[in-house]
Amino acid sequence: MTAAAVGLSHSPLIGRNDPEPDVLARVDRAVADARDFVRDFGPDLVVLYAPDHYNGFFYREMPPFCLATEARAVGDFGSPAGPLSVDTDAAKSLARGVLDRGVDLTVSARMTVDHGFAQPLEVLFGGIDRVPVVPVFVNGVATPLCPVSRIRALGTAVGEAAAGLGRRVLFLASGGLSHDPPVPVLEGAPPRVADALVEGRPPTPEQRARGEQRVLQAGRDYAAGSTAMIPINPDWDNRLLDHLEHGELTEFDSWTVEGMAKEGGGSAHEVRAWIAAFASLAATGPYAMNSRFYEAVPAWIAGFAVATAQGR
Repeated sequence: MTAAAVGLSHSPLIGRNDPEPDVLARVDRAVADARDFVRDFGPDLVVLYAPDHYNGFFYREMPPFCLATEARAVGDFGSPAGPLSVDTDAAKSLARGVLDRGVDLTVSARMTVDHGFAQPLEVLFGGIDRVPVVPVFVNGVATPLCPVSRIRALGTAVGEAAAGLGRRVLFLASGGLSHDPPVPVLEGAPPRVADALVEGRPPTPEQRARGEQRVLQAGRDYAAGSTAMIPINPDWDNRLLDHLEHGELTEFDSWTVEGMAKEGGGSAHEVRAWIAAFASLAATGPYAMNSRFYEAVPAWIAGFAVATAQGR
């Protein structure tokens, strides 16, 4: 098996509320480098770890993580809609392998995903249906959240199972890093909002448009400094990237749910996708980080990072 990993932040505000041209140019160069890395590596299977933003998973059933044997994107924030090219046989094989390794994995035969999954596939491959993929949802929003050690265990089990496939596998992480966007929470929510978070009723086009406009305005307010959201934390973000670069993945076992939210914001738990992906790569053998980019981008309400790594 040959394996590699890419970590790529996402934001629904990309292309809608962009930063200054020089910042955008630096981000674009880093993304282009990652795209070149993926092209040169030539994966024939992508295991994609990503969160959801109450578009596919709701409190009626909220697993800590879930692997899909079929998936369809909703097309929120202008991202592509439609089916992902899920490799069902590979997905089933990985699911069995993870369960055999003692990790209690949830499996979905019809997963709904949003921009967190669609954006990296579009950016790196030109569409959501261009490469065989196994989508793995990692909860990074809905509390209570499992210990980070279980996310590392998930990634390790997936990597070990993937090693038996005899494929060129790219472990792709979407999300993070520090950011605190206006994501609804169940505790204390008004009855209408609480019902939507529990039951998962699809919003009408008008409701979705209003919600997206609120996020867009929040990005403008955040960039202008007129907000109560937790600031982007470059120190915390780079500490995470340091651990990933040096293969110090057990360091994350001591990271607490409360501590991560305090330092990185309510949605900083999306870095769980990065931890899972790099744990998968580490499970296939030693690796080296080929490239690493970081930029705090208030216009996107995100500490934005891009990293590539490959087995030695």
